[in-house]
Amino acid sequence: MPRPKRNLLATAQETASPPISLDDNHAIARVRKAEGKNLYLVELPNHTDPLLVELPSRFRSQIWIKRGGYVLIDTAAFLDRDNKLDGEIVNVVREEKEWRKQSYWPPEFTKKRAYPEESEDEESTVGKMPPIDDSDGRD
Repeated sequence: MPRPKRNLLATAQETASPPISLDDNHAIARVRKAEGKNLYLVELPNHTDPLLVELPSRFRSQIWIKRGGYVLIDTAAFLDRDNKLDGEIVNVVREEKEWRKQSYWPPEFTKKRAYPEESEDEESTVGKMPPIDDSDGRD
């Protein structure tokens, strides 16, 4: 039987808005790779070694995480266990615009422009014919 729709709506509502402040053991991380079986490889803003984190069961098959997306992780979740997991995903950043406005958003995760600013010196060649080259050997 599928999960009730109220569970899906509650999970979506929970991830819709960012928290007011973060705990000491919480951090925002960028998803680098899905490792399979609800495990994700994430990187922290300080670009240390990537961490392997687990997606809790309340998010599984309800919220999808794409590569390059952001998640809120708890790094103290698995300290008492002796395994390869470095943390647990606590929240998924869905409304990235709202999260970026928060004071705890890391400056290392600034949004990069898709098209960098072009210099004023260069002339744009968009919509223009290529230059004529007379050295093609025709007479």
